[in-house]
Amino acid sequence: MRQPKRRIRNEFTLGEGAAEYDGLLREAFYETWLYRAIVSRDDQRCFLIGRTGSGKSALFRQMEFEHNDHLIRLSPEDLSLTYIAELQVVRFLKSLDVHLDPLFIALWKHVLIIEIVKHRYQVDSPEAKQRFLHGLMDKIKRDKSKQEALKYLEDFDGKFWQETDERVKEIIEKFETQVKAEAGAKIGAGLASFNGNAGDTVIESGEKRRELVNRFQRLVNETQLPRLNKMERVLNEDILDSAQHYTYIVIDDLDRDWADEQITNDLIRCLFRAVMDLKRVENLKILVALRTNIFEALDFGRTGGQEEKFRGLSHTLRWSKNELRDLLDNRVSTAAQRHGLTDVKSMDELLPRTNPTRGNPLDYILNRTLLRPRDAIAFLNECFTLSNGKEKLTWTAIQSAESAYSKNRLLALRDEWKPTYPGIEELLAAFTRSPNTLDWDEMRKRLAECAVLIAEPDFPGRIWLTPIAEPLWSASSSDDAAEVHQPLIRLLHNIGFIGCITTVDEAIGSERRQVDEPAIYNNDQPSFADHVSNLRRVSAFTVHPAFRPALDIRD
Repeated sequence: MRQPKRRIRNEFTLGEGAAEYDGLLREAFYETWLYRAIVSRDDQRCFLIGRTGSGKSALFRQMEFEHNDHLIRLSPEDLSLTYIAELQVVRFLKSLDVHLDPLFIALWKHVLIIEIVKHRYQVDSPEAKQRFLHGLMDKIKRDKSKQEALKYLEDFDGKFWQETDERVKEIIEKFETQVKAEAGAKIGAGLASFNGNAGDTVIESGEKRRELVNRFQRLVNETQLPRLNKMERVLNEDILDSAQHYTYIVIDDLDRDWADEQITNDLIRCLFRAVMDLKRVENLKILVALRTNIFEALDFGRTGGQEEKFRGLSHTLRWSKNELRDLLDNRVSTAAQRHGLTDVKSMDELLPRTNPTRGNPLDYILNRTLLRPRDAIAFLNECFTLSNGKEKLTWTAIQSAESAYSKNRLLALRDEWKPTYPGIEELLAAFTRSPNTLDWDEMRKRLAECAVLIAEPDFPGRIWLTPIAEPLWSASSSDDAAEVHQPLIRLLHNIGFIGCITTVDEAIGSERRQVDEPAIYNNDQPSFADHVSNLRRVSAFTVHPAFRPALDIRD
């Protein structure tokens, strides 16, 4: 009896791009060298830096599956970042240029140490806390320094076993009370209506202001509690005292939209410093994932934070085409089993044949991504919705899916960068119906459209666009075009929106001709547009293929 032909039903899917909703992740997880590195107890790198959709959350979720008994996961809600960033007293001290790092670092160390203790000893009640304290106190009874450190934990009698955010709020509220007491009744009362400008509070003179700042700074510096620092030694020698108790802490989703970006960046930067300090604990590995643009905005150098050291302890998430092919093969094989397509083992089996005009179909799809798993999965899922019950996808389905995919990718690019660059979508729109290849004259025209946005009364990005566009306004016709336009080109290149085309001399028969090289995108050379000398070699530009249909740019 003849077997019925296999059919791709419209509901066939390769999972979801967002790890938290991805039902295929566990079965189809593609283990890269990076996953092995972050799980390794010998690899000291602890910061995962990557763009949206590059797989940071997927790595952590797989760690939860495989190391559940040894893993603590903290979210921004656990850390109360929004609560702290919006607190009037914090904004008030920030406006006075009080250096808040000691408070924030001590806060994160407190959160991390308490979470480790709770996890290690299953402390979830007053009775459990007492059993833990008595047992540990007996263990360190000959070391007075450690006993003094342990008294730190006894100070949190009523909140120890509660949710992390409650303990964070208790510490901050206590600090707020101390600041108001230090400020005095008149200024303390004004904090309730503080709107972000210290000049609006009642500070009679510059001398009074300096005196207050010094008093507030002393108060902040005192939060570097000696007992808290000694707890690190107790943690290393008596709590996580063997490989049996090895603990991972993973912290993700620090790329949300927060009320006060500067304060939140300070909080995240101090979290990085607290993690660095706790690296002294041998059987502990804290991993923090952060989006690339937020990591760049932390500005470690401004605070003497030795940015090079943090970069040296960071993994940068990047994918090659071969890695993405393997990831897609894993997914399609798993998905096929679920949909009864038991003979399908690779992505190629569901794609049309190579076309002389369009080339290899998987290359065609990957060339329209920013080489991130989320992009590739989204494009193929869009294709499968148009499969119409056929045995394989068709080129018609791929091209039809491309329009909707491109529109969604343009929206995703806007959403990724709008916290850093409000109004970025208006710069992208300046390239609507542009030529597929933009020579320098055409590129200057489009960049001029971007620059004039600062004159629009409703444009929300004046603060960041003005210094970037300023060279265009002050330039003369004789100025170096690469140097004048470099700030805007660098921005558009860094976010993955444009590629730069260079030319080379090539011998063709007996002649030598100028031949265009493939466009250089950010995922090819991330720092290419950082150097004016590179831009001087550029003969033309092109919008990334992922965004062309959405902007009505025709190949």
